[in-house]
Amino acid sequence: MSISIVIALIVIMLLTCIIGLLVSGQETSSHVQTLQKDIDEIENLLPQTQCRDCGFNGCRPYAEAIANRVADINRCLPGGIETIRSLSVRTGLDVKPLYKKTDKYNEPQIAFIHEEHCIGCVKCIAACPVDAIVGAPKQMHSVINAYCTGCELCIAPCPVDCISMIPA
Repeated sequence: MSISIVIALIVIMLLTCIIGLLVSGQETSSHVQTLQKDIDEIENLLPQTQCRDCGFNGCRPYAEAIANRVADINRCLPGGIETIRSLSVRTGLDVKPLYKKTDKYNEPQIAFIHEEHCIGCVKCIAACPVDAIVGAPKQMHSVINAYCTGCELCIAPCPVDCISMIPA
């Protein structure tokens, strides 16, 4: 075999490898873009309460788990059966009952800070996933009702139990 034929074969093999890598990279990029679109669409169907009752640290991580088929569509307690139905249509998965029974979201609620007892410790501010609580250290805090999702995550860290839930 002549050297020019060997070089030609090597060049062809290298080009084949390069083209294979490029095509593979485009397929991976396309898959990632499709997955991101799926996650965005699923997240938009969730109520954005950031309550963590689904077992995930917010609506976005739950949407990622659904899109990756590692979580069921029936874990959103605040969304209830309507959200499950919407997720079923979007994902093609079967409608299931909520994974656990709860009355927590039957009546919409918001947090209320009893200002006369608030010591300004800012623990509730740090716990609020939607930034619905305003205040400063050693100052009284307040809830912005329009932002509060009723997740109750601010109640446990309050050292003086000055937060309660009221009807929205």
